[in-house]
Amino acid sequence: MIGIFAEKTAPLMEALSGIFQSFPRLALYYTTVVRFVFVILAVFIVGRAVISLLRAKTPPEIWGYLSLPGSHFVPILHWENVIGRDKSVDLHVDLMTVSRNHGTLVRNGRGDWYYSDLDSKSGSKVNGKAVNGPTLIRMGDTLTIGGVDCTLMPPSLAEKQRNVMMREKHSTRFTPWMSLVALSIFQLLTCIQLIAAKGAELPFTVLMSFLLFGISMWAYCALMRGQGQVCFEMETIVFFLCSLNLAIVATSDPGGITTELIAIFLGMVLFIAMCWYLRDLRRSLAVRRILVVASILLLLINIVFGSASFGAVNWVAIGSYMLQPSELVKIAFIFIGSATLDELYEKKNLTLFVGFAVFCLGALAVMNDFGTAAIFFVTFLIIAYLRSGQFGALVLVVGVCGAGALLMIRFIPHITERFATWLHAWDFPDAGGFQQVRGMSAAASGGCFGLGAGNGWFHNIFAADTDLVFPLISEEWGLLIALLAVFSLIALGLFAVRSINFGRSTFFTIAACAATSLIIFQSCMNVLGSLDIFPFTGVTLPFLSNGGTSMLTSWGLLAFLKAADTRQNASLAVRTVSDDPDEILDINDNDEGDYYARYGRAREIPDNYSDVYTEKNQYAGKRSKRSKSKLSEDVVEDVVDWLDLEADAPSGKRRARHARSAKNTGRKGGADR
Repeated sequence: MIGIFAEKTAPLMEALSGIFQSFPRLALYYTTVVRFVFVILAVFIVGRAVISLLRAKTPPEIWGYLSLPGSHFVPILHWENVIGRDKSVDLHVDLMTVSRNHGTLVRNGRGDWYYSDLDSKSGSKVNGKAVNGPTLIRMGDTLTIGGVDCTLMPPSLAEKQRNVMMREKHSTRFTPWMSLVALSIFQLLTCIQLIAAKGAELPFTVLMSFLLFGISMWAYCALMRGQGQVCFEMETIVFFLCSLNLAIVATSDPGGITTELIAIFLGMVLFIAMCWYLRDLRRSLAVRRILVVASILLLLINIVFGSASFGAVNWVAIGSYMLQPSELVKIAFIFIGSATLDELYEKKNLTLFVGFAVFCLGALAVMNDFGTAAIFFVTFLIIAYLRSGQFGALVLVVGVCGAGALLMIRFIPHITERFATWLHAWDFPDAGGFQQVRGMSAAASGGCFGLGAGNGWFHNIFAADTDLVFPLISEEWGLLIALLAVFSLIALGLFAVRSINFGRSTFFTIAACAATSLIIFQSCMNVLGSLDIFPFTGVTLPFLSNGGTSMLTSWGLLAFLKAADTRQNASLAVRTVSDDPDEILDINDNDEGDYYARYGRAREIPDNYSDVYTEKNQYAGKRSKRSKSKLSEDVVEDVVDWLDLEADAPSGKRRARHARSAKNTGRKGGADR
């Protein structure tokens, strides 16, 4: 069907290419100029999104307070909290009768809080009854730890309103429209460049693919904007990378661009579906055992029915399409490895994950896919450390696995050949170093601005658009755009690491760390392997390499990063509290009405609230002296802003005056603060 469509549109492509054929020098002039325009557009698109990501401030969410003796109120900033005497815990109670890690206070998706004792010496009680397991604790109930009575207190309606207002104030908005306009221009100029380079040989499906992808970008942003989302930095970066991906496929495999476009569409659907699925923590936890079974079946099917490609049996043919099951298992691997705070304190909490990881690594070893095995192993180390904190045990695991890797290098022929070529590719230019030598030559020939899309020669080398995509981008698009693409992937990881400090659940924190570690490590293996700095392992570059399964998996991993973004209305993956006062009272907080009915009006914030807030913030204690001081200033500033907003709340005129004074003075609070 695609072939018939290409035949019918051939006259149109001849007419379009005829413009450049009539003026032979026009293509040369166009390429010479547009190379610089591409760099300017790329810097604007990626730079605008990255700057917004790195400047983004994730405001804390206050879910309640733990009232301590002496009118001290410790804010509850997470769904999962550790209570104890240790300074690193979430809710710090500085009393000698309290254990270092005394218990956990966990909120579920319905808004119910549960307390569990962590085998503390003095034990715990809820309303005078000893705690022997997860115990429901309601607002106003008394929690006794170490002989000290504490009270779980909800935020008042005014505090909830302030919470939403401050989160909206500090949550950076990133409107995608300017970036989408730049991206559309980028794609249009790319299509013209491909016509100038390829002429009538370029199938019309290439132009259609760019058009349909451009429409899908605008449609996605319009749909999400209609749902209230206000931050699109991650999607903008990925749209840029996917545009480069289509340009790469148009150069190296024009006939396969429709398949790649379908993979991008399926990846976007998977991304939206996973974001929606991750909104419910219970749902995310329940699917893990199903994913274990599905992953085992996929790997077994790969072993039995897979076909070999350069020593690795990692492809399964489904009709005319090739599928790489191990890529899809990466998503399941992170789902299964992530855990909630309660699970971290369970004995042998790593048993299921370790068993699954051993099976995955064993299956990949049987398939001789040691590049993917290395990615799984590094991801396993990251997750295992986050779940256990036992660095010594991980060193032992690395040592044992390192010894096993040395044996593989010694006795498995194709691995031995690759390691023999490592750092000596120029000594074997027509043997083991064939691809790397030509890749480095192509990257050098492209210079800073490239030869122009479609004007290179490296796309004729085997695996140029998959395992060696970085030299291909460097040749045709220039070193600047190639480095910018890699930097954008690293920026996604930096934002994920910054945003997890205020993650609602440990599950999302571990998942985001694991996903970003996987993406960055895989990118390093691809880029550095193609340049003979790392051993050449034959792994893809996320979002850029040609391959449907790789593209699908990359979009799935992006959903974990999006779930860690807790900025106000920043992500479909995170439920946000509406700024409607009635909804604020009703959503997931049915106990608060009972609390206020029993205890009367909402409590007032004490005068020393800002000091308590600053001292009890768990992250301030973990930073260096300079960063701790800066963080404390930010927290105090937020608290003062809350107090200012509370003072302005009764009057619309006073709120307007507060906003004007803040704008005029350039300060986040009012002029009279």
